[in-house]
Amino acid sequence: MVLLKLRASLFSAALAGCLTGVFPTPSYIMVDKSNNTLTFYSYNIPVRTFSVATGRSEEDTPVGTFPVVMLVKNPWYLKQNIPGGDPNNPLGSRWIGLEVPGTDGSQYGIHGTNQPDSIGAHQSAGCIRMRNEDVNWLYEYVRVGTWVSIVPKS
Repeated sequence: MVLLKLRASLFSAALAGCLTGVFPTPSYIMVDKSNNTLTFYSYNIPVRTFSVATGRSEEDTPVGTFPVVMLVKNPWYLKQNIPGGDPNNPLGSRWIGLEVPGTDGSQYGIHGTNQPDSIGAHQSAGCIRMRNEDVNWLYEYVRVGTWVSIVPKS
């Protein structure tokens, strides 16, 4: 019950942030599906921008503002039972799970990849892919509650 109340308050704060342009945490992430970039901001100052891969179709990667609810090192790829750290694991070295409505942080996320050639393209099933070294950097600065805003192609 406490987790549900926390999620509800996070969504309320996110909505307020979207409407005012002010986010409730000092750092946040913007993903631009037009040019497949992810920018990490601290106190509204862009710190680093990375090339990423997003969904094959416009609908694959959800648009909106979502809180980070899960952080996992060497995530296990359950669909094919591939352990974390295995070079065949398509999730790479880190998972940053997003609370997209109707999910629990395990369906949509920002993660590494074992397909670095896909970075910069629209090639994922909906997640945001990053090079492993880039997602490792981001993982060190992101906390549960960090907001991720995904904007559509313009």
